[in-house]
Amino acid sequence: MADIADAALLRVLQLASPALPIGGYAYSQGLEYAIEQDWVTDLDSAAGWLTALASRSLGRLDIPLLLRQYAALEQQDETGFAAWNDWLLASRETAELYLEDSQQGGALLRLMKSLLIPAAQDWPTGEPLALISAFAMAGQHWRTGPSALALGVLWSWLENQTGAATKLIPLGQTDAQRLLDRLLPALPPIVELAAGLADDELGAGLPGLAFASARHEHQYTRLFRS
Repeated sequence: MADIADAALLRVLQLASPALPIGGYAYSQGLEYAIEQDWVTDLDSAAGWLTALASRSLGRLDIPLLLRQYAALEQQDETGFAAWNDWLLASRETAELYLEDSQQGGALLRLMKSLLIPAAQDWPTGEPLALISAFAMAGQHWRTGPSALALGVLWSWLENQTGAATKLIPLGQTDAQRLLDRLLPALPPIVELAAGLADDELGAGLPGLAFASARHEHQYTRLFRS
């Protein structure tokens, strides 16, 4: 049993690694515009911005969907999996957020196909795949367990966002670690909350994020993709 748990942990680390070739480091999810507008200016305001995104967006949309899609794959419910994938992509409020999601999902899909993961090989050609859907495919194939996978996804997102804040505010390396130290304890409760949500409780409504993302598409100078 220890060997199985260790193997699952290593797979979560593989999926959460910044070395995963899906380009997560290239996106700021509105943070670049928020910093330009002085909404986020230092460690404390960065912590507030990221806490809101993690708890009110990922915790109420992405992570609940990840848990449902993992379960759908366990039950061989291909129709349910595809329906949740479409629902998630339709929930993206700007063209930038949609492209970020579908482009990273497509990159992870191509990687999984190269690794001969059956669900990825069976996915219809040309059909967009959300990143969360792709994580669910990989995690279920490697038997990571849904909760461990969800924590890995949250960690990967937080690490990328902290990296963006480090470049843009900018934060020093020590402050970046203080930011991670402040936010890491909130991740397990987010997964617990997500697991208890009913279908009619799903959804994220963060007008500030949508506005920042939409304006980032037209920002005059930017480091991150739009």
